Amino acid sequence: MRIAFFVWEYYPRLVGGLGTYAIEITRKFVELGYEVVVFTLNPGDLPTHEHWNGIMIHRPMIVDTCDVFPIVVTEDLRRWGTNIKFFCDIFSYSHLSASKFVNELIRKERESYDVVAVHDWLSAPAGLMIVKEIGDKIPVAFHLHSTEEQRSGGTGSEVVRHFERAMAEKAGRIVTVSYAMRDHLISLGYPVETIRVCWNGCSPEKYDPTKVDSKKLETIKASYKLEFDEKVILFIGRLTWIKGIQNLIQAMPTILAEFPKTKLVILGKGEEYQDLVQLAQRLNIADKVIFRSEWVSEEERILHYAMADVCVFPSLSEPFGIVSLEAMSMERPVVVGARGLSGFKEQVVPSGPDQCGVHINGEDSADIAWGVKEVLRDTMRARQWGENGRKRVLEYFTWDKAARNTLAIYEELIKL
Repeated sequence: MRIAFFVWEYYPRLVGGLGTYAIEITRKFVELGYEVVVFTLNPGDLPTHEHWNGIMIHRPMIVDTCDVFPIVVTEDLRRWGTNIKFFCDIFSYSHLSASKFVNELIRKERESYDVVAVHDWLSAPAGLMIVKEIGDKIPVAFHLHSTEEQRSGGTGSEVVRHFERAMAEKAGRIVTVSYAMRDHLISLGYPVETIRVCWNGCSPEKYDPTKVDSKKLETIKASYKLEFDEKVILFIGRLTWIKGIQNLIQAMPTILAEFPKTKLVILGKGEEYQDLVQLAQRLNIADKVIFRSEWVSEEERILHYAMADVCVFPSLSEPFGIVSLEAMSMERPVVVGARGLSGFKEQVVPSGPDQCGVHINGEDSADIAWGVKEVLRDTMRARQWGENGRKRVLEYFTWDKAARNTLAIYEELIKL
């Protein structure tokens, strides 16, 4: 099978979980003997095409259309303000990638492909253009990792929602990341007969607590000035409202009342950074909350998991959430938001002999505090939860399983 893979973030330019997914799943496709050609955004300083790990990457050089779009687009896009640059770059990437794929690779070079995989609204314009140009000659799978309704809490951009709906209607299969997301899509009126669920994965070979360099771990702890007997609560992710970080910080005074020798380490970047710093200051716990607002290497991220006593991801809404798998693979107990739309619920067992963490309401700081204290109260039990978590990752959530399940969906699509 030869797969054309359209995703706006890819090596070496990563922004969030979508980029991690794209790199890991395509590498696994190649490892399993499949051919992958990736089309992705060029920020302006990368080669327009290159081979990487057996994968051909196309990055057409985009042009700035910021002065054009406000003239012709709807009032919805005008409200994006300075963020219109992001939309314009996405549209330019989609347009140029679709043109290169259809006109150069298929029509001129006579290359053949078995399936086109389009990821999220960010590549939906490319998918729609491809469907328009080549019709049903190559089947298209639309991967929905989230929706505008989910990301924005029910509001958001009407234009983005239209892209998502239009691409879903044109695709032969809609692939989503959890059963919670499937139910969400059905509730929005997406065609149920075309929806397939495929969980994301993790690399337990890399996220392995037995492979952690103890000297590097001590260096990380020293950089945060952690005392030997201090407990560490870890959050990793984008600093945005839907991740529930504000509520986690508000939970800290209650946690500290019972466990005063505890610090919260927040690793990530986002628009709420300054507000979160100010919140910690207002609560008089600035010395107990450590912010690391920068991108770090995967090796360093693994060291952060290794130094944590508990990992907390109190998302208000989360289609899947790879970070919890990474923490579980590192044998760390997890506390996860499990109200509403939550892929975390499908990963984390909250009770019984296979328990690996705690479900909480990410909107309730008291509930977050309760969940964290449940972990910190019993070290031996927390260690067992961590071991259970790694076992669960190995059984259900490897990239090998994710890739094979995705390929089975593509095979089903090809046979239609």
